[in-house]
Amino acid sequence: MLTRQGVGALVAGAAALIIGRVFAVLELFVIGSAFFVAALTALLFVVLRRPRVEAVRWIHPSVLVAGDTGRVDVHLRHLGRIRSTAFELSETVRRTGAPEHEARLPVGSLAGGAQSSTGYQLPTSVRGVIELGPLTVETHDPLGLARTSTVVVGVDEVAVAPRAYLLDMPQLGQGVLGSLLLNQARRLGPGDFHGLRKYVDGDEPRSIHWKASARSEDLLVKEHTVEGLKRCTVVFDALPDSYLDDASFERGITAAASLVHSAERSGLTTRFVTAGGIDLRGPDVAVNTLRILARITPMSDSVGILDRDPGEGLGLLIVISGGRQSAGRRSIQSVIDPTLTLIDVSTDERTKSGIGVSARTEEEFLDSWQLLTGQGRLDLVEAAS
Repeated sequence: MLTRQGVGALVAGAAALIIGRVFAVLELFVIGSAFFVAALTALLFVVLRRPRVEAVRWIHPSVLVAGDTGRVDVHLRHLGRIRSTAFELSETVRRTGAPEHEARLPVGSLAGGAQSSTGYQLPTSVRGVIELGPLTVETHDPLGLARTSTVVVGVDEVAVAPRAYLLDMPQLGQGVLGSLLLNQARRLGPGDFHGLRKYVDGDEPRSIHWKASARSEDLLVKEHTVEGLKRCTVVFDALPDSYLDDASFERGITAAASLVHSAERSGLTTRFVTAGGIDLRGPDVAVNTLRILARITPMSDSVGILDRDPGEGLGLLIVISGGRQSAGRRSIQSVIDPTLTLIDVSTDERTKSGIGVSARTEEEFLDSWQLLTGQGRLDLVEAAS
């Protein structure tokens, strides 16, 4: 097809022919004919020299994290037998809530059967979904009067996951939460028999092992292992009315991604629940959760009534919302049992609970969680790692 310059050449040629005919000026006939010949030659050039190119698009990493920079690589192979003309690759990049832009990649002349690679960086300042394509091969004539465009690769979507922080999960007896879990484990009863030790003041008389003590010079008491933390359920309230603004909603997403990722890394049986009937479990729960959170938007559906988690041992039930009065917070009341410890993560309020977490900023979320668990530093991690 003709470019804007090509159409202008035809208009100029037609005007020259008309004026030359009216005023009988031979030179204008020659100029007008030259314009028409140039446009026709340009069309023949781009049609006959159009490269036969096969292309494959590679996006890496496969799951991007907000704030990272990804890359799109395009691998080309020229299928023709003779050397191609130079051409250009063009690809549209679209992201929800942002103006689309076009990536243009010049490619030099390729010999018959030759291969080549090119690419561009993909900035990911915020989470969401980026749509790429279609990828087209554009050929221009040297004067820029005509061009052809051929689609070689279709449309792809790239999920940009929210930032995820690697959090230290609670240990029995360490920090406010660890002390609470230790007391809870003791109330649930002793675990497996671990060994014997000398009696000290304060030990329960019923823990004395009388037969072993009879063979020893000291009183010996039985020690049992204490069940540690085994499971973690993270509930994300996606109702728009539960949050003050979009920034609060996004902080909730970051908190959810961090907690699910960290719980799975710690070997806990992890579960993620949110609106729309989403209830994720299993060995890939962290990766699947990041994919869900990359696309999630405020939903009119509530979390609903949760079914009880059949897992054994102590567990955490973490509810993320704007505040304690949210619908998501109320929906989990039916599943609380003596083995579960409830933790509220509030993105709009400063928590008043001894085991709550304030997340009015990301920094406050990290500090509040660290204070709760009594652990060390918290580091930002790549979700794809």
